[in-house]
Amino acid sequence: MKQQDHALLICSNLSFDYDGVTILRNISFTVEDGDYLCILGENGAGKSTLIKGLLGLKSPCGGTVAIGGGVSRAQIGYMPQQTRIQRDFPASVMEVVLSGCLNALGFRPFYGAAEKKRAARNMELLGLTDLQRRCYRDLSGGQQQRVLLARALCAADRLLLLDEPAAGLDPLVTNELYQLIHRINTELGITIIMVSHDIRAALKYARHVLHIRPEQYFFGSIDEYRQSPFGQLFLENGEK
Repeated sequence: MKQQDHALLICSNLSFDYDGVTILRNISFTVEDGDYLCILGENGAGKSTLIKGLLGLKSPCGGTVAIGGGVSRAQIGYMPQQTRIQRDFPASVMEVVLSGCLNALGFRPFYGAAEKKRAARNMELLGLTDLQRRCYRDLSGGQQQRVLLARALCAADRLLLLDEPAAGLDPLVTNELYQLIHRINTELGITIIMVSHDIRAALKYARHVLHIRPEQYFFGSIDEYRQSPFGQLFLENGEK
């Protein structure tokens, strides 16, 4: 694959296995600075595995992941799928959001003015300022997801990875969350890579689509996806 001048991420012929069984094969795509990529696929297709591979949390059994643009993995924001235990985490909203700055501390034992200012800015952006002293576990599902998004944004200099950020939310709250992610991309210039089952959100906000299956995938622009036989088949089944 030819390297792009503004590429933040270049993945070539990636393959991953699980318990000795290959679950993803020969995945290749490029994400440019400022892009918004939505990763689609059926349950069990390996979407979360791919995200963990991009973060270096899982090693591929084949292929390469190259991070460009002077970005290190420590500067990538990550919002994983939330577990039931995490929903009951007994900390304030401010404490949870600030924890996204941990990588920036280095050897310092305490958060400084820069980290607190960054957390305050992201809480304001996501409408959380009035909730900063509230206990995280007392919030609604939508509020918790905004807190986790603010936390991930504290770690993100230019790249944000989101794994099913709207899972379990009602349609109204889901739409509000997607609008916030869109603002982060367009107003802050943060590159977004998002795993989603929501084909409508992908077509409304993303600029590129990566559709994965163990042996078949599509990568290209939204318009190219709409016009491709594979995309048309999925859209027909997914939007009924």
